[in-house]
Amino acid sequence: MFRLHELVDRLGGELHGDGEVAVARVATLEKAGEGDLAFLANRKYLSQVAACSASALIVAPDVREQLAERALIVTPDPYLYFARVAQLFNPQPAPRPGVHRLAAVDCVVPASVEIGPGACVEEGVELGDDVVIGANCFVGRGTRIGRGTRLYPNVTVYHDCVIGDRCILHAGVVIGGDGFGFARERSGAWVKIPQTGRVILGNDVEIGANTTIDRGALDDTVIGDGVKLDNLIQIAHNVRVGEHTIMAGCAGVAGSAQIGARCMVGGQAGISGHLSIADDVVVSAWTLVAKSITKPGVYTGNLPLQTHGDWVKNFSHLRHLDALAKRVRHLEQQNDGPEDRTPG
Repeated sequence: MFRLHELVDRLGGELHGDGEVAVARVATLEKAGEGDLAFLANRKYLSQVAACSASALIVAPDVREQLAERALIVTPDPYLYFARVAQLFNPQPAPRPGVHRLAAVDCVVPASVEIGPGACVEEGVELGDDVVIGANCFVGRGTRIGRGTRLYPNVTVYHDCVIGDRCILHAGVVIGGDGFGFARERSGAWVKIPQTGRVILGNDVEIGANTTIDRGALDDTVIGDGVKLDNLIQIAHNVRVGEHTIMAGCAGVAGSAQIGARCMVGGQAGISGHLSIADDVVVSAWTLVAKSITKPGVYTGNLPLQTHGDWVKNFSHLRHLDALAKRVRHLEQQNDGPEDRTPG
């Protein structure tokens, strides 16, 4: 539990009202009650504040006067402030140092590291202080895992990968599986190309459940500092993702694509291989990126939702676009013919 003035002392912001008000958790405007701290991140929800029972609110400066009778923390970005308060109220559980008797470990384990039941950690693995390796994880030989990183149950990290400090890998993540590399014989048979690169994760990377990041074919697959990947994402071999980029669920990135820093990639977006995306690019959900993007901005390549009947009618027009274009060219050529000089 924190008093409002304690939160402001730690996180900044302006305090309005009684700083001795105590709050124990964060909640939505609709669900908040006594002892809760709610946040108003969008003015369109201002009408809900009157019915909100929260003990205090996190708000932006432009609504401060309208809520002067409430206990407030005023900050330019209420949603970001909410996130930081939520971290204070819900800290990560501390490691419980020790190696479970059902784990198989063949490397040096610092005294502060926790290794759960059924985990397998091979020879030559380097573990930083305060690492947590959950139940049934596998860490291959020669891998390095930085200080404070947490592997939730059933994470698999192949050999020789590098994971930075304070990373979070959720259940089912696979780091360093073989990239999809094959050469084709004339007969049509496929010949496997050994994938001899690594996966390198920077510091403060978080990877959602069942996401896979393939090792490089020759060079490394590199994920920059602060990158956040949602569940069920596929990152192919030799991809490079710039720092603080974020991707939503079911996105896919093909081999050797290079994605800049601070990009945002929507759910189920697809990024083709061997292209580059500039820094500060936003790719909307369901968008296929089939060529390089050289300038920051928002890029969308999907269709808006419509009724089935409207879609059928619109698609019928699309089917005839080629014929329509030919007719237009033909008419343009006729209009561009010899000038009619017949006397009027």
